[in-house]
This record gives sequence, structure tokens and C-alpha cells, in this order.
Amino acid sequence: MNDNYFEIIRAGINTTFQDEGRDNLYHIGIPFSGAMDIRNFYLANKLVNNILNTPIIEFAYQGPHIKFTGDKLNFAVTGDVVFKIKKNGIGIDGKCYESYQIENGDEIDIISTNKSVYGYLSIGADIDISYQWKSCSINTRAKIGSNDGNKLSEGQKFSLLNLNTNYNKKKINYINTKIENLRIIKGTNYDYFSQEGIQNFFGKQFIVSKLSDRMGMRLEGPKIENIVNTNIKSEGLIKGVIQVPADGNPIIMLSDHGTIGGYPKIGVVASVDYDRLVQISPGSKIKFKEIELSDAETLFKLYEMETQNLLSQI
Repeated sequence: MNDNYFEIIRAGINTTFQDEGRDNLYHIGIPFSGAMDIRNFYLANKLVNNILNTPIIEFAYQGPHIKFTGDKLNFAVTGDVVFKIKKNGIGIDGKCYESYQIENGDEIDIISTNKSVYGYLSIGADIDISYQWKSCSINTRAKIGSNDGNKLSEGQKFSLLNLNTNYNKKKINYINTKIENLRIIKGTNYDYFSQEGIQNFFGKQFIVSKLSDRMGMRLEGPKIENIVNTNIKSEGLIKGVIQVPADGNPIIMLSDHGTIGGYPKIGVVASVDYDRLVQISPGSKIKFKEIELSDAETLFKLYEMETQNLLSQI
């Protein structure tokens, strides 16, 4: 074990190592994976002077409680997260989007996300983990990535290399905005659905089911009627595509989605809305709004410009 390391006291819920993910492996059945909320991933790394694609810890709902052994180290938490820093047994409330220093024996206790799903813990160092297909990202369904494709577990230790000695305090004023109206581009099987089904899809609310994870988000609500065929020959899928199985309840494919599927596709979530989509917690209500492809492209360019502007402020 390296002189600088963390020990996991409590692993939390679905705590994994993530980076930007894997490129161009759909042909062998491997999705991109990577951080669910890419903007919060980038902001976390920038706050501790890391390269933007440095692996960090992603968690859902409840985060890890970890104890540090080693030299001085900086870290940051992004998302809508409640956490504490424990020094000599005394808990100090932490603030998101602000870097902190910890020393030997200190602990980071990430208690929960607040009316959202994913949060990010960045560390001012390289985590000593393995890569698979040029990425450390863990996909627990496929058992690929670092940590043998498994979530982090209680009692586990992970070493840190190349500690960043730039300890300048960094922070940014950033608010995670909520979204209810997801912008949608028509899918390849849009014409499979009845006029009433399409009106239900764009005109009524859906509730995010508890049966949602990094692979997909299941919705409950008005049924989307299929008038052609509820099953099709399996086709390629992409992140954000919305399939409608025979029961009429839409499923949005997320970062660890399967790469092929046989359910008709009514639409695709515009990339500009993806970060906020994944932060919608079970029980929340959402609606869909149709936009054109050209509008989606313009909106995503603006999103990228805004992200770069935020990073330049740190």
C-alpha cells in the first residue's frame, strides 16, 4: 500500500470510479459509460487543479465515508450534496464547489445528495486504478473497468499517486438547476405510435420510477400506444434514446445502456439536457417537448460554451 491512501469506512450507494468513458466500442457491445453528469465531473476536477478527464469518485444518493492516510491533500465535491469533513473527530460542514485541504487521519463523510441523484468527489492526485479500453469507468452490469468492474466496498483501500501540491483555495458559485420539460428529437420509429400516444407523450406528465439506474430511467404514466409493432429487429442504441416496450411505459437509455435493443424508439433526449436528466430523482414528474435537430445542435453548442466559461472562472 502506498504512503498516501484512502480507506473506505462506508461505501455508500453505487459508488464507482468514473472518467469521460470509452470511445467507439459499440461494435463490440460496450457503451460509453463515464460520469453521468459530465459538467459536474469537469467542475470537480478543475477545483483541485486536475486534468479534466482525471478519474474521480461518483456516488448516488448516499456517498462514501472515507479516511485519509498520508500527506496534505486537496479535494472537492460537486453536485447538490451534503457532506462533512472530520478532523480529530470533529465534523465540519462542507460546501459544494469549493476546494478543501485534508491531512493525515482526516475523514470525508458524504452524507447524501439533496433532491438529486449523482454527486462527485475529486481528489488532487492520481488514483492508482486500472484502465480497460483507455478508461477506468466502472460498468457494474458488464463487470468492466477499474476495481474489477465492481462498486467500491467497505474496508477497501485505494492508493494515491502524484499528489498535487497546488493548495490554492478554489471555488465557484454554481447552482444546479432543475428540469421538468425535457427537449426531444423525433426517434427513428416515431411513426409506430398512434396520434393519441404521441399526444400523451408530449402533452402529459410522467413519473420517474424507482426502477432507474445508470443503465436506464423507467417512466410511469399515460400509455404510449403502438399501432405497428411493439417489437422490432434489434437496432443500435445511443445514450438518451427513448424506447417504448409493449406495456407503453417509456425507458430512457442512460450511460451504461445496452448497445442494441428491439423496442421501438419514439425519441431521443437532446444532449443539452442530459446532465440535468440524470439528476432527476425517482418520484419526480417530467414532461417532454419536441424540438428540431438543428435547434438541438445550437443548444448543445451554447451548453459547451457555458461549461467552458464556468471552468475559466475557477
